[in-house]
Amino acid sequence: MTGFRTCPTTGFKIDLNADKLIKWNAVSAVIFLLIGGLFGILVALTRWPAVHILPPDLFYLALTAHGLDVLLVWIIFFEVALLYFASSVLLQCRIATPKMAWLAFILMWVGALMTNVAVLMGDSSVMFTSYVPMKAAPSFYLGIILFAVGALIACFIFFGTLVIAKQEKTYEGSIPLVTFGAMTAAIIAIFTIASGAIILIPTLLWSVGYVGSIDTVMYKVVWWAMGHSSQQINVSAHIACWYALAAILFGAKPLSEKVSRMAFFMYILFLQIASAHHLLVEPGLSSEYKIFNTSYALYLAVLGSMIHGLTVPGAVEAAQRAKGYNKGLFEWLRKAPWGNPSFSGFALSVVMFGFLGGISGVMMGTEQLNIIIHNTIYVPGHFHATVVTGTTLAFMAMSYWLVPVLWQKELVGAGMAKWQPYLFGIGMGLVATFQMGAGTLGVPRRHWDMNFADAMINYDFPAAANLMMAGNGIAAIIATVGGVIFLYNMVATILWGKPLQNAPKAEEEAVAAGPVAAHGSAGTMAVPGTFVLALIFLTAFILYYFVNWKYLASVWGLS
Repeated sequence: MTGFRTCPTTGFKIDLNADKLIKWNAVSAVIFLLIGGLFGILVALTRWPAVHILPPDLFYLALTAHGLDVLLVWIIFFEVALLYFASSVLLQCRIATPKMAWLAFILMWVGALMTNVAVLMGDSSVMFTSYVPMKAAPSFYLGIILFAVGALIACFIFFGTLVIAKQEKTYEGSIPLVTFGAMTAAIIAIFTIASGAIILIPTLLWSVGYVGSIDTVMYKVVWWAMGHSSQQINVSAHIACWYALAAILFGAKPLSEKVSRMAFFMYILFLQIASAHHLLVEPGLSSEYKIFNTSYALYLAVLGSMIHGLTVPGAVEAAQRAKGYNKGLFEWLRKAPWGNPSFSGFALSVVMFGFLGGISGVMMGTEQLNIIIHNTIYVPGHFHATVVTGTTLAFMAMSYWLVPVLWQKELVGAGMAKWQPYLFGIGMGLVATFQMGAGTLGVPRRHWDMNFADAMINYDFPAAANLMMAGNGIAAIIATVGGVIFLYNMVATILWGKPLQNAPKAEEEAVAAGPVAAHGSAGTMAVPGTFVLALIFLTAFILYYFVNWKYLASVWGLS
């Protein structure tokens, strides 16, 4: 199939091959979000001491499948769709090697199914990290490798599409900022997949008996070069979505496009070093490296995200003020389209990723403070704040615009959609908060029963810990309701949505897609509301840091 169609909503010239590939990857992502979400609610209800729904063997099975499907499969399928959108659609060119793109899609599906089946067979409940000497079935590792090869091919197709666009001169100057952010994600993805190959191929050979043993410390060091760096793919991709939604909904331009590009570039240079926060109590890394990594180097990794955290809401404020919303510090924010799920999901993603994920991540990356929360449920709390309230919520917000535009259908359940980001976002924000609170009190990360009843250890956590784990279960139910509404909206829109007759006209809808592919900066730094919000963030940062040093003092038993 060759040729293009013109989108009546955006005016974009869309390659028909890219159109189908984006749709199928996006649909696949939603399918695995459903599967992973079902396992997730079972995990949350089991960790609720009063409910404890699963026995130990099924708990670890569900935990392994949940981590695989939501941390890896759902997100990467969606990111592949974003890569094709940010290259072929935004640059309005044909996609490179569509047959190879379909091969990548098939490999990802085969790999995801193979690993899921291995887990469901009951002999591969090694959790997402699959630390040796725990051994899974060979098909578990082979499935992840095949999935990764498919994702790697998709990355190369993205770069090939950029070359085609340059050669055919479908754009002028530099690539758009959103495409640049996607390129950052693709570069980090190649590093991530290479790290996975270095460790998972020997582990596959070990599982079939061709390799005698795998060094456990070496496994952890290399695995986290893959495991944590995959989160950096997510960060780059969901921040690209932030810029896209700011442009689509408000016609907003970044405060400084050059600074925003530099912040993305800093991710390539420095974000991988954050992987070490999973290894700070391991004996395999020198003290000198740990100290360097968690002091000066850490600031370089964080700076990029802090720049985006300022320039994204600043871009929205500048655009709103240009429209006349100038009363006081926050009229621009009050007059934002809070009933539009694309905006509310985007706004909640920015706030929760920064306040919950960002602050907790820096705390975890401090060597001394890491001692408090290492291998407690604080760690899942942190990445529920980053991967779920940050990445997943941003992808949901993007989907509310992307799905009606690509399928040219009206959104089904628009009334429910207005509430969905709040249910899911606030629910998952509370999940992250309760888990981090319980982790600070010492609740373990991976154990089926927080009180270790099956080990006959008479250990009782403070009542507050049990209360927080109950809160975690209730918040997970609230978030699940929001997730179900999202899944219903997407599936129903694709299958039964009414044909979209005209481009959106209401003010709260997308003003145009053109700004996504445009260049330039806002041309102003007159964003006082954003600077006040930034000061609130920094104050929260300092206070939280102080509280955790106080906790550390109690651990040390100082008098």
